[in-house]
Amino acid sequence: MFYKKDNDTVLFRIKAQPKANKSEFCEIYGDNAIKIRIKAPAVEGAANEELLKFISKSFKIPKSSIILKSGDTSKIKVIEFPLSEKFNEWIDKNGY
Repeated sequence: MFYKKDNDTVLFRIKAQPKANKSEFCEIYGDNAIKIRIKAPAVEGAANEELLKFISKSFKIPKSSIILKSGDTSKIKVIEFPLSEKFNEWIDKNGY
């Protein structure tokens, strides 16, 4: 599973694809990650910054509350953020 709810937080495992036409969720990647296309290139942290902005906007959480736990320079990343109603709706809507 690409996410884990733990009390009021979520751990989210991502396969990032930088330099896409637009930022968007894609398909499940392997057994334990979700692929997310990121519009920004992987240059000087631009893709990571865009990823955090995309997650913040998608799940209606403050960008400052999102933590990049691992994968700063890797395409596979683990982030942690507060559980939100929007995240739960997204999970239910997509059947995860």
